[in-house]
Amino acid sequence: MKKIINKPENYVNEMLEGLYIAHSDLITYTNDDLRCLVTRHKKPGKVGIATGGGSGHLPLFLGYVGKGMLDGCSVGDVFQSPSAEQMLAVTREIDSGAGVLYIYGNYNGDIFNFDMAAEMAAFEYDIRVESVVAGEDVASAPPAKDGKNTRRGVAGIVFVYKCAGAAADAMLSLDEVKRVAEKAAANVRTMGVALTPCIVPRVGKPGFTIGEDEMEIGMGIHGERGIRRGKLEPADKIVDEMLDQIVADLPYVSGDEVAVLVNGLGATPLDEQYIVTRRIDQYLKAKGIKIYRYYVGEFATALEMAGFSISLLKLDDELKRYLDAPAQTPFFVQL
Repeated sequence: MKKIINKPENYVNEMLEGLYIAHSDLITYTNDDLRCLVTRHKKPGKVGIATGGGSGHLPLFLGYVGKGMLDGCSVGDVFQSPSAEQMLAVTREIDSGAGVLYIYGNYNGDIFNFDMAAEMAAFEYDIRVESVVAGEDVASAPPAKDGKNTRRGVAGIVFVYKCAGAAADAMLSLDEVKRVAEKAAANVRTMGVALTPCIVPRVGKPGFTIGEDEMEIGMGIHGERGIRRGKLEPADKIVDEMLDQIVADLPYVSGDEVAVLVNGLGATPLDEQYIVTRRIDQYLKAKGIKIYRYYVGEFATALEMAGFSISLLKLDDELKRYLDAPAQTPFFVQL
């Protein structure tokens, strides 16, 4: 696989340098560390919202920092967690006196380092930090049991960012912003399908192999094993298989209203994503599920992996209001 890069070891920092150049009106960095990305639009008295995670998933995670969504993001190497010290630097910069909410995916490295950063923020700087861990990939584990969620966090976290970001922008308290984030996280479900592997620049070879005529239903955004590998099937059949499991999981039922996120994994043309969208619309309407809003494009990728994911967010009037609120980030604009 050919890549347009310089030295693999410079991949992340050079990407970030380009990002700051292109979006200097919205984002900058703190602590003299390119990987401590923060908004230029700090709002006094507002709850700060931070995320973080490995690179290689653009627009996730850093692409949602700006106005009306996230305030900061600590950036790790490709598919690797950022450090607790980087998370702490972001936390200090975005705190405006109302506390900080961490929203991040359900991965062990991120959990460990975010927890450590939260402890340091409280102990060293008297900053109150709360956390919401998103895990909505129905292919990765059974539903939460005894309050413990072991599912991966994937593209559906974007809905959590959007709703929590709007709640914070409306100047709600930290407890209320956390409640909105938890509500969104509890009502979103995702499943993906992969057609090709991806190549981490420092490694230089695919992380797994898959046949030219094969697909894997349920594969994760780091190449984690899915639930079924088989021959590539027509788009409608793939969508039906994925939605059968997504819809049954919450479950979503007739009369529900949902937002739909169709997410390309990095190498899937928009043409194909809209073919997928067409079938999603047919499927959900046949089930009596109303579609409030569609989002189609790349929201959480896996470098150059071919494939897509589908996320559904069950809505009520409160979540609709926050979903509709304006936001402006390098990769997400809603007027």
